[in-house]
Amino acid sequence: MGMTIIEKILTNHSKYNKVEPGQIIDVSIDARVARDFGGPNVVKHMEGNNLNIHDASKTFFTFDTNPTGSDMKYAVNQHICRQYARKNKVKIFDINNGIGTHTLMELGLAYPGSTAVSTDSHANILGAVCSFGQGMGDKDIAAVWANGSIWFKVPASVKINLNGKRPSNITAKDIVLNLLNRFGANSLLGYSIELYGEEVEKLTLDERITIASMATEMGAIILFIPPSENIYNYFEAVLGKKVERIFADDDAVYDKTFDLNIADFKEMVSLPGKPHGTVDIIEAKKQKIDSAFIGSCTNGRIEDLRSAANVLKGRTVAPGVVLKIVPSTDIVWQQAMKEGLILIFKQAGAMVSNAGCAGCAAGQVGMNGPGEISISTGNRNFPGKQGKGEVYLASPAVVAASAVAGYITTIDDIPEIPANFDSQYIENKSSLSEKHLNDAKKAEKKTFAQGKVWLIERDNIDTDMIFHNRYLAITNIDEMGQYAFDNLEGYEDFAKKVQPSDIIVTGKNFGSGSSRQQAVDCFKALGVPVILAQSYGAIYERNAINAAMPIMNYTTEIIEKIELKNGDELYVDFITGNIENKSNGKKAQIEPFSDVQLDIYQNGGIF
Repeated sequence: MGMTIIEKILTNHSKYNKVEPGQIIDVSIDARVARDFGGPNVVKHMEGNNLNIHDASKTFFTFDTNPTGSDMKYAVNQHICRQYARKNKVKIFDINNGIGTHTLMELGLAYPGSTAVSTDSHANILGAVCSFGQGMGDKDIAAVWANGSIWFKVPASVKINLNGKRPSNITAKDIVLNLLNRFGANSLLGYSIELYGEEVEKLTLDERITIASMATEMGAIILFIPPSENIYNYFEAVLGKKVERIFADDDAVYDKTFDLNIADFKEMVSLPGKPHGTVDIIEAKKQKIDSAFIGSCTNGRIEDLRSAANVLKGRTVAPGVVLKIVPSTDIVWQQAMKEGLILIFKQAGAMVSNAGCAGCAAGQVGMNGPGEISISTGNRNFPGKQGKGEVYLASPAVVAASAVAGYITTIDDIPEIPANFDSQYIENKSSLSEKHLNDAKKAEKKTFAQGKVWLIERDNIDTDMIFHNRYLAITNIDEMGQYAFDNLEGYEDFAKKVQPSDIIVTGKNFGSGSSRQQAVDCFKALGVPVILAQSYGAIYERNAINAAMPIMNYTTEIIEKIELKNGDELYVDFITGNIENKSNGKKAQIEPFSDVQLDIYQNGGIF
């Protein structure tokens, strides 16, 4: 049997002649990246464990989450990284550069068939050029910096065929929103996706980046788009050498295959709160907005800016509406300036910032306030992700048209007179006592757990709900517990009520979203001994295992079998997988720790 794309790339970067789904292997990494978000913790792990850089020529910092240095804690963290970089000859792509994953592609540091890791949960955007990119937590990245490789479980692959002709009004953003509409946030959880079709072959680099950037929101490990000859020509020009072609074998084995008709795709928006909560734009039309944002790793490319400029030329942003535009990289920014796009944006009344991630990482622009309604080209609109308002997701053209109209609309339905609107405001906050943190430290490390159950019957609890991005500058684990779940509706006071022995039992795709290690460490700080979920976000699962935070998988049938209710006393054995509802004596078995997980746990973490 032949190999899929991911199997070929991982085989080429391992000691094996062939790898298979489920196999755990060491993978050598070509580009090893830490951002200003996560970078200081990588430095802390390197220095705290007396680790040396394996290969400085393959090791990089990218300052993209707060490229303005406008937050004091981010500025301090960036300086920590700069000092470490000077001492260890590590290359920095500083605050003038833009989004790190885009830089890797622009400079040929990530190319077809290569491997790359970053403290960016959207590092799998590199699937756009058939590079195996992965977002990882700071412990993983430090291990890669020190060893040049990291363990990885080979995922199964699925093939999606987009048949038919692409309608003229369907953008790359619409394509991926239609895919999210079809597959949701977890039906392809943990898979490597390969995308094929005549219209797929025609996609430009910028369009491929848009589509691949939202594999994370689909729960996938990565979404590969096989390179066209134009893509290979681009990289050969950048690298000045021949690039080996990478493709799946004709007899490659896929776990699932899907055939979709792209001719049926609609212009879509994601409703606030869920990137996968997509609907035909007709359902959201006329929704008044307060602000609009064009940018992010999903739609900050030159083609995206041209699309927005075509709408904005000769028009102005509606009164009272704020339009913010952030190019993805400085190269894109410079090109936009040469083409006169920046002038068009300014004349339309938009604010244009220097290249970077913008509001997605809470570090630049694009945030919103309580009651504020925004429409954005970003990839995430989790509650609280970009502020206290509500965020719709759409294509650059739709965002630009909506900014002019004052409400959500399409480019063929922009009114001559924009809408007026009223504003609303709300409030929220939480905290935790010092005593709770001290109690948490006393929890003992064991290979079993017994405690009261917090039964949180929800799927797709993302890392912003677990540990909001406004706390990302915190690096002291003892300070993290007080913020656990403070952005999860109904559980804002969780950290005040949870006891160090309490067990969390939740639904599918727990920990989806960001690569932030804090979303794991906040539970360690509180003394939570184990988390049971039906499935986990791929990065979250790695972060938990590497941090020796016990996590285990269960099925709905198991919970029904032991008749588990909120507040029951539950016993869980990590090694055997035996569980018992002590409140009623009913027993069952779930998936125990894997050998790798047990080794890391007994070692106290990956270090």
